[in-house]
Amino acid sequence: MTSLVEEVGSGLDGISQLRALLAAGRKPGIAESLQFTLSAVEPGYALFTGTPGEHAYNPIGSVHGGYAATLLDSACGCAVHTRLSATQAYTTLELKIAYHKPITRDTGPLRAEGRVVSLGRRAAFAEATLKDGEGKLYASATSTLLILDR
Repeated sequence: MTSLVEEVGSGLDGISQLRALLAAGRKPGIAESLQFTLSAVEPGYALFTGTPGEHAYNPIGSVHGGYAATLLDSACGCAVHTRLSATQAYTTLELKIAYHKPITRDTGPLRAEGRVVSLGRRAAFAEATLKDGEGKLYASATSTLLILDR
């Protein structure tokens, strides 16, 4: 099975693959399911946007923590992806999330911004924040990622 980034950007480096994905307007299944979007990429940076709603609710009446975790993991991973060569891939080894405020359907649009902290030959470290339009922090994350040969 071919990955979506390989389908739209085969043979390209990481940032070019993500830019091709943005230009194609394609979304992976997880982004369709949770209704979020890759909105911007720069070297070492990725931005995801989404508006939480009923589709992300848990049984106790708030947005499931997995919604924030997915946006933060995506932001960290894609920030690293922007720095990879055409022969590299990555996978998340560890994701540590801190939840700062509850998220509800009334929270409004959120921005998950990921940045590369350091990138080595075999490992990368990234961090991300999840904020609303006014800059209020709802969650943050740090991530360790394994760099792989394709």
